[in-house]
Amino acid sequence: MNSKKGLWALAAAALGAAIWCACPIVVMADTLPNGIFIGNRDVGGMSLEEAEKYAREYVDMLDAQTITLTVGGTDVQTTAGEVGFSWSNPGVVRETLAPYLTGNLIEKYLRSEDLLTHPVSVPILTDIRSDGVEWFIETHCQGLMAEPQDATITRDRETQQFIITPGLPGVQVDVEATKAAILEATKDGLGLPVRAAAVAQEAQPKVTTEMLETITDVLGTFSTGFSSSGASRSTNLAVGASKINGHVLMPGETLSGYECMAPFTKDNGYMSAGAYENGVVVDSIGGGVCQIATTLYNAVLRAELEVVQRQNHSMVVSYVKPSEDAAIAGTYKDLKFKNVYDTPIYVEGYTANRRLYFTIYGKETRPSNRKISFISETLSVWDAGEPEVQIDLTMAPGATKTVQESHRGYRSRLWKSIEVDGVEQERFILHTDNYNASKAIVRSGPPIDAALPETVVEAPPQAEETQPAQSGPIGPGMGGAAGGSTGGGIPSFDTPATQAPTPETPSGQSASPVSPAGPGAGGSGSGAAVGPGA
Repeated sequence: MNSKKGLWALAAAALGAAIWCACPIVVMADTLPNGIFIGNRDVGGMSLEEAEKYAREYVDMLDAQTITLTVGGTDVQTTAGEVGFSWSNPGVVRETLAPYLTGNLIEKYLRSEDLLTHPVSVPILTDIRSDGVEWFIETHCQGLMAEPQDATITRDRETQQFIITPGLPGVQVDVEATKAAILEATKDGLGLPVRAAAVAQEAQPKVTTEMLETITDVLGTFSTGFSSSGASRSTNLAVGASKINGHVLMPGETLSGYECMAPFTKDNGYMSAGAYENGVVVDSIGGGVCQIATTLYNAVLRAELEVVQRQNHSMVVSYVKPSEDAAIAGTYKDLKFKNVYDTPIYVEGYTANRRLYFTIYGKETRPSNRKISFISETLSVWDAGEPEVQIDLTMAPGATKTVQESHRGYRSRLWKSIEVDGVEQERFILHTDNYNASKAIVRSGPPIDAALPETVVEAPPQAEETQPAQSGPIGPGMGGAAGGSTGGGIPSFDTPATQAPTPETPSGQSASPVSPAGPGAGGSGSGAAVGPGA
């Protein structure tokens, strides 16, 4: 019996020695045993920190893996990272590997022996975001197939007929089906480049002939005159109107006057003309386009579309009454309106015979016995004060020239009235506006008493008697005075020569004429000038 116990002890000692000799690295070093894989690499012999570093490098490699989508015979490439690749279990490396570095000598040996026949793969889990794949398809694949073509509509003003060009069906990428194909192709991992084919489907036009055929009726129309405008301002009105003309708004869509007409540059067809700026009239590229916004605004009101944005001018304009205007100035002053009908609308704009026209066409659904009107009410008026006189030493002493007419200040509001069978059913305020007063600007020569004493004007010789020379030029209010010019080519808008446009005033209140154009008021120029912001 004792001999058997001695044999067992001897065998155990021999086994221990064998383990010690055969596996010194495994049992003694703080490294991982062979048979543990991250991806296709055995991380045996690495420390835990080295294995975690390699895992991050491996994930970075997956992030950069290419995904190729074939769309109608064309290959479109992206990377896993671009479509939202992510590592969803970054802590798995330490959780899986740490146990292989713990335990006594025999436990470590037995685990290492087990790995020889049953290797371990660290379960690195990754994911690709569904919305990232959808973004890739929508931004990189559309247009690679035959896109559907919407029906279009134009109006021939000569024949007063609408011309419709039918739409055409096309082939588009089925986003949902293609997204599913990409995700399926990546399901087995990103160790190798991924390929998938886009799924196509027939696509119909968003705007059809049947939709456009409903555009038959005038919903609202308005026009303003510009008979006193110069060539540059008249050009701006024609150019700006042409950029809005022909726009179709489907139900719920919004149009921005600024976005249609901008940029206001010479390259875009505009010229320099009068505009309002900080209470004065200056030359500006695109001067006059505010008259486009105003005319279109009044057509929109009569079509009863939703006005999303509208601001008044800084000073009154001559082509409509106070509170009937709309201004364009960058993006902070714009005219925006929305189609509230269930059918599309068509916007027509053009100039003819020194007038600007806008008409909104669509399908009339309002009762024929219902009428709407708009009433401008002036709440208060104030004068600008005495003219601002600018001395110009190049002018004759005492001579004057009106550079800018004065503008009176106004506070006004616009009412909307609704009648049925000729009886008013409702009246309400649309908006209340303030308009700044602006002084007239008059250029004047030096005072008469500042004339040089040596300057003598000789009278022509007389047949019988020589008359003494007369000194002193003709002054304001005298015949041949220098007043009467608007200066700078600033246009007027169908208003009397000596006064600004007279808006409606409340009962019992009279509207005063505009302040005189200059000292002596000798022959004042044309009415208020307008432009962008004017």
